[in-house]
Amino acid sequence: MTFNFKHRFHFFLASTVGALAFAASASAVETLNIAASPVPHAEILEFIKPQLAKEGVDLKVKVFTDYIQPAVQVNEKHLDGNFFLHQPYLNEFKKNHKNDIEVPIAKVHVEPFAAYSSKYKKLADLPEGATVAIPNDPSNSGRALLLLSKQGLLKLKDPKNISATQKDIVENPKKLKFKELEAATLPRVLNQVDLALINTNYAIEAKLNPVKDSLFIEDANSPYANLLVAREDNKNNPAFKKLVAALNSPEVKKFIEEKYKGAVVPAF
Repeated sequence: MTFNFKHRFHFFLASTVGALAFAASASAVETLNIAASPVPHAEILEFIKPQLAKEGVDLKVKVFTDYIQPAVQVNEKHLDGNFFLHQPYLNEFKKNHKNDIEVPIAKVHVEPFAAYSSKYKKLADLPEGATVAIPNDPSNSGRALLLLSKQGLLKLKDPKNISATQKDIVENPKKLKFKELEAATLPRVLNQVDLALINTNYAIEAKLNPVKDSLFIEDANSPYANLLVAREDNKNNPAFKKLVAALNSPEVKKFIEEKYKGAVVPAF
């Protein structure tokens, strides 16, 4: 009887220790909920998920197809962070929303902004009075005007002002007409306008290659590096540090270079 009691006690003790160890292991897993645009942001995050899982980080990627909700969801603390925007966009978002909690913690890549046309093969063929579609959010509309200015299609008061608007155009020799539309819709209206300036993530989704299909494209010296953004209250979370390390790793650099072939450029 004594042997049986001891045997049961040891079995109970072993089971309890095992259960506690499993619970401790489970509790060590940290979950990060990150908002991202489908391409290339979500694809890059999906690429590093297995490695982060080995390091105790359960990365959950929440995909959004617009530029407003990913920032709003983090600002309202529904999500831990986002990966889709650049610094000029974040500055504009903070200016126009009650937002003092979102902070950039890593630069990951640059998506060279480009101009496309389904009607013309060369910039020289663009006619007088051409209709040009550009994004309607302030940071990207300014980005579009700067790129047009660099091509000599118009002249701005300050050719370095990333917040330029149509009011800052001082010369428009081709008498271009502008349509400001939501960035996500620009690929769909390409055949309805003469020229469209499209963010690379939306261009890639529409099977457009910025390097091969555009009439002109930003150079590598762009201030529009895409950022990993966290909330102020969780920016020092060890899980975020692991995420930053993974996003800025040689493996991710190789993934970006091989998958996007110049349409997306590492910024680290």
